[in-house]
Parts: sequence; C-alpha cells; structure tokens
Amino acid sequence: MEQPPQKKSGQPKRIGRPSKYTPELVQEIAQRLSEGEPLRQICRDAHMPEWRTVYDWMYKDESLSAAIAKARELGQEAIAEDILREINEEPERILSEGGGRIDSGYVQLIRARADIKLKLLAKWNPKRYGDRIALAGDSEAPVVVQNQTTDEVREMLKMIEMKVRGVD
Repeated sequence: MEQPPQKKSGQPKRIGRPSKYTPELVQEIAQRLSEGEPLRQICRDAHMPEWRTVYDWMYKDESLSAAIAKARELGQEAIAEDILREINEEPERILSEGGGRIDSGYVQLIRARADIKLKLLAKWNPKRYGDRIALAGDSEAPVVVQNQTTDEVREMLKMIEMKVRGVD
C-alpha cells in the first residue's frame, strides 16, 4: 500500500485545495449577508468558497456561526425595509391622452415581489416575520387566526390599487 506524501517534518502532506478562509473574506460574507444577499448567491462569485465550505467553517467556529446569524438577522431587516421602500415608491405611469395613469401591471409586480419576500422572511425567521396566531378555545372567544404581517402589506397594496383605479 502506498503511503501519502510526507512533509520534511514527518507529518503527512495535506491533500486537496487550500482553504480560502481569511478574516477579510469572512467579513465580506457577513457584510453582504447583512445587506440581504443570500449565502448561496454570495458563494457564486469566483473568489468565494462553496456555500458548504462556509457551513463547515460555521460548524467548527461558534463565533463565526454567531456572526453569520447576526448578519442574516440584519439582512432580514434590510429585506423588510426594501419591501416597505418598494411599496411606498410612486408607481410607474403609462402615458395616455388624459395624462399619465398608473400602470396596474407594475402594481401587481410590486405586490408579487412583496408577497414573495414576506414569505421568505416568514420561513427564515418565523418568530419575527411569521404569521401571528391567536387562539382562544371557549364559545365566547372562538379560535381566530390572524396574519398581521402580510395583512398590513396587503392593505397598503389595496390602497395603491385604489389609486390606480381612481377610487378615493
């Protein structure tokens, strides 16, 4: 049986690619996560490690794991702020004879984006962004399910739609 190559010190030579781990690389990953960019998207860049490698690093280093968890939390806030910014922007208008009217297709696109982002936030952090469920079991207070997070956004989108239709 063939022995692995030996270093001069007598220890086996490591086989495989050298690690890309550097404090600067980890800082960049954390920064981009805190801006709302998903880890797998970050790891698609040529200078980045595979996403599995980042999870290996996190498994071995609790402080790195905590830093990435905090960065993801900040990233979720950034995504929530992005949703709010998008729905508060003036909608695109279509030029017509009577002036510009709001493009209802654009409003639907913003609604779809907001819903998708809200659903992702609810999956990633259900305590903070998930459905809030209130339960009561007696006959005077029956079981009630409330979805406050997405209901608030839907109300804002309904107001935008009403503006599109010219209803005050």
